[in-house]
Amino acid sequence: MTTTRRLGRSGIEVSAIGMGCWAIGGPLWAGDQPLGWGEVDDDESIRTIHRALDLGATLFDTSSNYGAGHSERVLGRALQGRRDRAVIATKFGYPTDETTRQATGEDASPAYARQSLEGSLRRLGTDHVDLYQLHVNGLPVPQALELVDTLEGLVTEGKIRAYGWSTDNPASARAFAAAGPHCAAIQHDQSVLRDNAEMFAVCDEFDLASLNRGPLAMGLLTAKYQGTPAPRGGDDVRGVAPEWLPWFTDGVPTAQWAERVARVREVLTADGRTLAQGALGWLLARSPRTLPIPGCRTVAQAEENIGTLAYGPLGAEASAEVERLLADLRTAPANA
Repeated sequence: MTTTRRLGRSGIEVSAIGMGCWAIGGPLWAGDQPLGWGEVDDDESIRTIHRALDLGATLFDTSSNYGAGHSERVLGRALQGRRDRAVIATKFGYPTDETTRQATGEDASPAYARQSLEGSLRRLGTDHVDLYQLHVNGLPVPQALELVDTLEGLVTEGKIRAYGWSTDNPASARAFAAAGPHCAAIQHDQSVLRDNAEMFAVCDEFDLASLNRGPLAMGLLTAKYQGTPAPRGGDDVRGVAPEWLPWFTDGVPTAQWAERVARVREVLTADGRTLAQGALGWLLARSPRTLPIPGCRTVAQAEENIGTLAYGPLGAEASAEVERLLADLRTAPANA
């Protein structure tokens, strides 16, 4: 069974399922609006990363603004003595104040791309990042293209191996990929609940990897939310969901999305998988370019997510049944 995939035209081999590191960053705020996943146990986060490595995960996706840099610091600690086993993807574009844990706006300038990378390298304790991603989803294409020369220069200098853009807009992705030979990946919202067929066409056209952001709908596609939980605390973005987060209202799954999960739960779990493993298996079957990066904060979550590889992609009949069940509800991702 194939458990690795290629990171687009970079040629880098990575695990077919990676680990998203937003949640291990801990609190982040924009004024009173939480942007993190609440308090975390750094020691458990490190154990989780080590367990993911032991299970065969090699792709770890973080960002300079997750927990105002805390996610990168924790990942760097966990990879001490293990850096050669990991492919690190990080992002830039959203400055933060590490002291106050406050987001301080947006900066996608070429100068900031370099400045942010230096901070990421320092926090990660490494001399290079494998995939460096523009984080500003809706940045106008002309501004994004101004970054290409700088990013290509960072490749030449050996500070990054490849770059990409975290955007849900296929036209933006196409323009960016066409402009730079070392653009290797697009990170976009993608799950069994929301498909982006146009983005897969772009990835096929330019030989890009599809990094799947939100593959478990921020926990909605897990057993944790099969019932109706009590609202979460005020430091969790799901408890005070901003406009761009549709899955939850005051910590409770939004009715329309909960209904979609209910429709497909039986199909996704029919062969013994958990709900999360079924959702990840659907993504593996969706395209040979997909690289789901589910977030996890505990060893048990890492074991469940990476355990999907033992099952492999969801079967053709099950995938077709999922499409039948959701055909009247398919919604393209919002370009938030």
